[in-house]
Amino acid sequence: MEVECLLVRRFVQAPLAPILRLSPFSSAIQSNNKNGSVKVTAKTNIHEDDAHDHPFLKSAISRASYRFQETLRPDPLFVDPYAGCFTPPDLEFDKNSEQKQLPYCIGTRFIDDQLLDATKGVDGAKQVVLFTDGMDTRAYRLNWPSSTVIYDVSPQAVFNKASQKLKDVGAKIPRSCLLLHVPLESSDMQQLLRDKGCNGSRPSIWIYQGFPVTNLASFKEILFVVSNLAMKGCQFVGEFPAWLTESEEGIKLTVEEWIYELFMSYGFRVRIIGYDDVARNLGRELAGEVADNFLFVAEHLRFSDDQMETWRTEFQRIEEEGDEEGFEEL
Repeated sequence: MEVECLLVRRFVQAPLAPILRLSPFSSAIQSNNKNGSVKVTAKTNIHEDDAHDHPFLKSAISRASYRFQETLRPDPLFVDPYAGCFTPPDLEFDKNSEQKQLPYCIGTRFIDDQLLDATKGVDGAKQVVLFTDGMDTRAYRLNWPSSTVIYDVSPQAVFNKASQKLKDVGAKIPRSCLLLHVPLESSDMQQLLRDKGCNGSRPSIWIYQGFPVTNLASFKEILFVVSNLAMKGCQFVGEFPAWLTESEEGIKLTVEEWIYELFMSYGFRVRIIGYDDVARNLGRELAGEVADNFLFVAEHLRFSDDQMETWRTEFQRIEEEGDEEGFEEL
């Protein structure tokens, strides 16, 4: 099992081409484009029975297969040279899966662009927190600036399987960067992020895609964690599950108004981004595909807990110095 790649990280969009249908997937496939090239050799990967090992594994494999198929297009929205190592060779797509693939890939490209923009430059965010399904390969496939620390928050069992597959194909994160895992199952996710070095006094960007939540309360917990740890002005970007909007009954608000109020209650000003608009900008068109999510970009308007603690400490110091000066005058 091996993966070889020579690619350009960002692509100029080429004219729309038909999607390659690969069912079952070939064991060795090559794809080239004028902006870069990728050679993917992926033999038997995850065994069929593995899909039953963990409740979140099957959906993670499906998303990886979407990225694999997109990578093999002549004009891919992005290149994920490692997605193939997660994809069973005999995976078949039903109509529902085919309708989900393009919106997911559009969302993935949109989030990639937001990440690269937020981390570039001397003042760019060097802390990246990814809420994922455990098979996200951004830590390996994106061109991260030096000294970037990437936190992957995801199901432990899925992340372990994915990490072993990535190790088997020789995947490595960029030199001088660091990848740390935070299990979804953590009893105190916020404290564990702190223990691993996540600092609320440093710029960060937070990403949400594929992370499994069971109800609205679960998503609110994520908002709570991000709100406490993200500096004022930091971004929270991702795909908000559409089914969560059905959790509240009797509220006379539009979906966008409801999402706006939800995020604002945790200190975020949010914008909903249409998949159609993003698709057009990328030279693609959604024709019958249905997105299960809402793309969002949220700006944090509050100070993090660390920023507030720094302010309290400084205020206390100024008060104490004032008291000492007053005592000397007496």
